[in-house]
Order: sequence, then structure tokens, then C-alpha cells
Amino acid sequence: MRLLILLASTTMLAACGGAGPQSAGSSAPPTGGGGGGTGSGTSHTFVNPTEAKTYTAVGSSHSYQNTVQDPGSIGQQRSLRTTTQINQLYQGDATTVRNSNLKIAYDPRDAIFNVSFSNGLAGTTGASRFQDPVHRTNFGGAVEPQLGTPNLATGLWNIAGVQYLQSGSSANVTQSRPVAGAPDEFQFDLIDQSTAGSYDATTFFYQKPGTDTQYVTFAGYLRNKASVSYDGKTGLTTQVNNLERGAFAYGEITANSSVPTSGTGTFNGTMLATMVFNDQPDINANFDTYMQWIAGSATTSVDFGANTFSLSLDGKVGAPMFDGTSGQHSVLKDAQFRALGGGDINLVNAGGFFGQFNEAWFINPGVAGNRLDLVIAGSSINGAFYGPQAQEIGGGYRIVGGTPDERIDILGTFVGKRP
Repeated sequence: MRLLILLASTTMLAACGGAGPQSAGSSAPPTGGGGGGTGSGTSHTFVNPTEAKTYTAVGSSHSYQNTVQDPGSIGQQRSLRTTTQINQLYQGDATTVRNSNLKIAYDPRDAIFNVSFSNGLAGTTGASRFQDPVHRTNFGGAVEPQLGTPNLATGLWNIAGVQYLQSGSSANVTQSRPVAGAPDEFQFDLIDQSTAGSYDATTFFYQKPGTDTQYVTFAGYLRNKASVSYDGKTGLTTQVNNLERGAFAYGEITANSSVPTSGTGTFNGTMLATMVFNDQPDINANFDTYMQWIAGSATTSVDFGANTFSLSLDGKVGAPMFDGTSGQHSVLKDAQFRALGGGDINLVNAGGFFGQFNEAWFINPGVAGNRLDLVIAGSSINGAFYGPQAQEIGGGYRIVGGTPDERIDILGTFVGKRP
């Protein structure tokens, strides 16, 4: 059972059981980026870092703010589902290879990560320093990563080598437990109703370089933030939520002069995405929106001579993170996600390649013919080649829904390598 330790506001939220402290020469955390690094020497390698470096990633991030008011006890609310999300604000942004504010720094001397995902266009403000060895966490045991973190090693996805780091704080709140048979929810009870409470935790996760790829890796992050207060006159408990998510790729980018100018190549690897999907407002006036993760495989076919590429994504959708509201959602856990797109290689102007998606759809499990085709209002694919001779590839993407009165946005990353 998931157990989150909610401590005083000056205490880190962390978990045991993850990888221990790592040093130069070990199988260490990643250091690399879509925009290249700032290290001073040449001894650094992606799998076994030897120098402190800061890198720029390519990918996407988004945020969703809302307010949930509980009109009664937790048990009544969760059984009757009388609450809704109000005061909603959604924002998202996809970066390019040369225009990104996603930063990852790692110092192998002290095994310290500094990560920043601040982006005004996406409404994201995540910036964390993971310096305590107990910031390393994993799934299994009494303490696990916070609610909403995807367990990528599960049977739904079966992705190896993913490591998690987490830090944060809380004050005067305890996470509410669900009613019997219901999923965990991002909702809190106040320990002392006369005083406001707060929760703020950031989780950063990545696939350890060398697991599948040598020169690029994929990563993601989530920040869950809540402030909770109680009004004795009205009996309302109000929780203001600010949720952030991001997915990106970073590694040792290929010099333009080392990218092939002829021939073709196929790059096979992993995709990761974070999504909001609500197609119900115009159908039943339900505006409640929940974040979901998608992970699976990516295939990128490149024609270096023609300077073109095509991208195929094939993933599975995870469960949404509920917050005590309606719980209604259209894309179910284990739904299949597919997207097809392509574009051009332009090393001079784009630093890699760029393009768009032609189509995207979902197929829900257990219902024959239950295919949800997306009306795409806008989309983007941006990426670069990685490794000394463009042996690997990585990038970010975004798909924005175009049907009126729907909130649909898929933001993600992909990586791959040639056989």
C-alpha cells in the first residue's frame, strides 16, 4: 500500500530503497542535454560521468491549477462525488533544441542533481536540488514516490533502468485515504482545522544511461503542490492544487559535421508523455480534468540524403490522478495510444529536425471499436542526433486537441538508437 510520509515544512519528503550514492566511474546518473554541456574538459562520458556539467533538454512541460471545495466529511464526499474543480487554469509549452529552459545539472563528485523546469509559457516553476542520499527512492516497500508518479517497471510498461529522486515538504496535513475499493486521491485532511496546511513535493525520474541507449536518455518530472484551509462558518474545506508535469530527452548531442549526409537509418526506442484529456464539458458539463502518463515505444525513420524523417509512437496510458471530484474520464488505464508524424532535418536553422503529427488516436481496452480519434489543432516534433556519429536520436513533441469545448493536450519525449 502506498504510504507517503508527510512531515513538517522544514523536512524533506524522501524515500528509501533507491540506488545508493554514486561516484565517478560507477554506473552513474545521466549527465547530458539536447543543447550540449558546459563541462570544461573532454573526459566526460554520458554513462560514466567524470565532470560536473549542466545540460539543456528538449521536451515539454505543462501545469494545471484548480480549486476543490469539500462540502462535507471525506467519507461523504468520496461516496457522493459532490465536489468539482473550479478556478481552473491550464498552460503548456513544447521547447525546441535551441530554445529550451529545461535544465539538468549533475556533479559526480557529490552525486548531486540540480534540475529546473521553470517555464513561464507552461506555468511551471519546478526547481529542485537532490543532494540527500535518501532523496533516492523507488517503488516497493513502506515508502514510495508520491501519488501521480508513473511506475514504469510495471507490467503496463516494462521499462527497465528507471531511477527516481524526490524531495519536498508538508505542514499540518495528512493525505486522506480512499474509501474501500477506490484509488488513492490527491486530497488532504487538516491536522488542525484552525490553521492552514500545505504540501509541495517534486519527483524527478530518468532511465539510467547504458540501459538501452548510450548517448541520450529520457526523463520526466512532476510537482504536486496544494494549500488547504477550513472555513468554520461555511464548513468548507478548500484545497488549491497546482500540478506540474514534464517529459524530455537529453544527452551528448552530435556535432553537425558528424551527422551523415546520405543513407537512411531506423531508430528504435522509448516514448514518454504526460497528458490531460477531457472531452466531456460539452456533453455532460463535466470540467474535471486529470493528468495521465503514457509510455511505450517510438520508431524514427530518417533519410539523411533527403533530410526527412518520420515518427511513429505506440504507447499505453496510465491511470489518472484523482482529487476527490467526479472521477469521470474518457481515456482508460491501459488504453493504446498511437501517433504518426514526420518532418525535415535542418541542422543549421533547427539544430536537428522538426515536424508535425498527421494523426493520433486512442483505443480503450475491453470495448470493440472504441477508438478515439483526435482533431489536431496544432502539433510539433523537435529533436536532435546524439553520439559521436549520430548513433542515437532524441526529441520532444506536443499534440493539442482542436475540438471546441474540450481540454486535450499531450506533451512528451522520445529516444532511440540504430541497430
